[in-house]
Amino acid sequence: MRALARRGGFRIRPPSGYDRSCARRLCSRCVVSGFAERLVWGKPNLPTKRSTLLASVCLVPLFLAGTAEARRGVTANHTPAVHAARSGGVIESIQVTGNDRIETSTVLSYMVVQPGDPFNQDELDRSLKTLYATGLFRDVTLHRAGDVLQVRLVENPIVNRIVFEGNHSAKDEDLRKVIALRPRAVFSTQITASDRQKILEVYASKARYAATVTPQIIRLAHNRVDVVFLINEAQQTLIHKISFVGNKAFSEARLAQVVSSKETAWYRFFASSDEYNPERIRYDSELLRRFYLRNGFVDFQVRNQTGELSPDRKSFYVTFTVDEGPRYRLGKVNIRSSLKHISAASLRKYIELFANQWYDGSAVQHNATDMQEILQGKGYPFAMVRPEIARNPERRVVDLLFDVSEGPRAYVERIDINGNTITQDAVIRRQIPMSEGDPYTPTERKYAKAILQDLGFFSTVSVDQTPGSAPDRTNVAINVVEKPTGEFSLGGGYSTDVGILGNIGLKQHNLLGSGVDAGISGTMAYYQRQADISVSDPYFLNRNMVAGVDLFVIENNYQTYQNYSEGRYGITLRMGYAYTNRLSQSFSYTLTDRHVDNAYSDASWYVLDQTGWSLLSQLSTTLTYDTRDNRMQPHSGYVVRLGGDFAGLGGNERYVRGKVDVGYYIPMDDLTGNHDWTLALTGGAGEIANWGGGRSDIIDNFYLGGNTLRGFLDGGAGPRSMGIPPYTWNGQSYAMHSQEDFLGGRFLYTASATLNFPMPFGADMGIRGRYFVDMGGLDGLRVSRRYTSYPQDMPRYTPVYGDTLTPRVSTGVGFAWKSPFGLINIDLGIPVLKQKHDRTQLFRFGFGQQF
Repeated sequence: MRALARRGGFRIRPPSGYDRSCARRLCSRCVVSGFAERLVWGKPNLPTKRSTLLASVCLVPLFLAGTAEARRGVTANHTPAVHAARSGGVIESIQVTGNDRIETSTVLSYMVVQPGDPFNQDELDRSLKTLYATGLFRDVTLHRAGDVLQVRLVENPIVNRIVFEGNHSAKDEDLRKVIALRPRAVFSTQITASDRQKILEVYASKARYAATVTPQIIRLAHNRVDVVFLINEAQQTLIHKISFVGNKAFSEARLAQVVSSKETAWYRFFASSDEYNPERIRYDSELLRRFYLRNGFVDFQVRNQTGELSPDRKSFYVTFTVDEGPRYRLGKVNIRSSLKHISAASLRKYIELFANQWYDGSAVQHNATDMQEILQGKGYPFAMVRPEIARNPERRVVDLLFDVSEGPRAYVERIDINGNTITQDAVIRRQIPMSEGDPYTPTERKYAKAILQDLGFFSTVSVDQTPGSAPDRTNVAINVVEKPTGEFSLGGGYSTDVGILGNIGLKQHNLLGSGVDAGISGTMAYYQRQADISVSDPYFLNRNMVAGVDLFVIENNYQTYQNYSEGRYGITLRMGYAYTNRLSQSFSYTLTDRHVDNAYSDASWYVLDQTGWSLLSQLSTTLTYDTRDNRMQPHSGYVVRLGGDFAGLGGNERYVRGKVDVGYYIPMDDLTGNHDWTLALTGGAGEIANWGGGRSDIIDNFYLGGNTLRGFLDGGAGPRSMGIPPYTWNGQSYAMHSQEDFLGGRFLYTASATLNFPMPFGADMGIRGRYFVDMGGLDGLRVSRRYTSYPQDMPRYTPVYGDTLTPRVSTGVGFAWKSPFGLINIDLGIPVLKQKHDRTQLFRFGFGQQF
């Protein structure tokens, strides 16, 4: 080209400011920019035809190449940043300027090109993009000066502080967890924009879809910035209306009870169910599917579920579009068994369903699960029961087949326990119902997870499996996440029994990771004081046996309805053993120092005879068979308890006491279509008998009333002494007791029927209602000495009322509220049948709080 230029009579002149070396080469960028001038030797302003032709032929390819090069020098967000970095030649050195915090070596390490590499436009472009991608720089420019590549940088500032302003429903620490910006980190506008969106998502999860977040950057000295997120939380975006489209079998009001999302209302100030949450809406679709499947709609589908935000962004309109399909009844119910020695006929007794009932998908699955667990417990660990259905749309009947077969064999090869930083491995291993070499089944996996969750030591529990060394070997991994197991409680409340009360307690449910439960607690009430120190080992001597000890002090002031006070100081040794998952037995030995004092002068002779000190040495046992689905709030199942006390192993009390209690819980789902309805039938009976000439203290008797018979005062039904006004006997005046004293009795029986039901508009507030009918009777005067014979017992003659087994009956309503202040229980009981002088109580009230 240089020779061609000499022959053609033109030369290349670079623009001002360019390196002179640029003029020694034919620079396409200069040509494209219009810096080439034609000069004819001797006649600079009169080009010849030959020179003009040569120049046009030579400049066309150079023009095209320069245009492509110019396009490569333009980045996505910047003007051309690679200046004069034309291809050709070798990079002798790289000069980096503008980097104050970041070392030059660090900058060079990010670049694709290095000294000694050729000037390649593609590699320079990649280096430019790599430097931008680090997020460390606000601007990057590559410039070629001869054989030197100049890298000019403008660094991003450093974040000094991150401040949130205007946030109230979300704490600063919660917002800091979701954002990526951190103090002393490099500031980036892209990261700040991403963090803004994450904060908006936090507020969306709190149903504040109208919230706004505005990042503000405050520039400081030394290239530092403060990042301030100005937050306008706005009001919660609540659900204004829930609609159902396509429902024919059930009304909108009935389906609204099924879904967990609720329309906003004034009484839901403690609930969050009226907050719009997309995850909850999807969960509601599943609830609808299960509800319809329980009621025979086998083909039911949720076609669509939408949440539409109002134009003012203050409320949501939720719509469920459903396709119910026909309703099916259950037709034939058959069993097919491929297990050896297990015939289909022998399994028919385990079928809990019957033909012609409405098809219930949940009941079918439960029946299959129960049958499978029964077979696995009978020595068929790999037995599987799969329900299969066959629809008959014309007859609207579903035929059911339980397919009983043997599933794939799998044995536990190794059990790994992960995540237990506090709890000892042995505590976890002794709980899980499997060990190395045992059969591994889905049932064992389910029970292992449930048992570990019930311990209360872990926030999350997962039971995972991986293939072992052979196809029939499985490695089981127990993954847990520890949670705090210490508990400090401080609270107060009110009870009809003891009046205003306050309590304080300190407990550790997993002492030193050993699973031992230890605690100390105290209660101070208007009519009662109590302190207790307890320690329980749920796996005593490394066996499935619970052992514990209690030290207690109790002071009861019965002056509200009794004319004496009682104090107890003692120790209890406890032990329990679970024979099966349902059958368990507990034993205890109690040694109690007791005293009855502060008897009023007008107390009856029966009370005055009890005053003083006594020592109780008692051995007790309770045998329990429990099939309830939930021990705190049972919905189905039954429980039977047989208890006995034997007093006389030392001390000066001599009696034998027996007690039986039963409870049967009937779900009302089929009648009501609602899981919150339960009928509870409970009853009990007990008797106490003396032996060996004991004291017959009335504090050991049975009492009827209060919790055992609502509508009657504690001890208000049953034997009680009559009040005797002052009188004269044999010319001498006597000031006798004018009040009644509850004496208790030898034999007690109770029965109760309670219907638990959801309160209208109360489910979201944790309110449940109940209607009850209670019945009971108590008789058998058990005192140290009788004064019921007139005139032989004068002047201590004291008749007794209420010593009869004639039933007392009461009925009423009540409700329980899990309020922010604690559990509140209120019962209104009205006596229907009562005896003369029975003491009644219309309202029974109690609440308490722990935090």
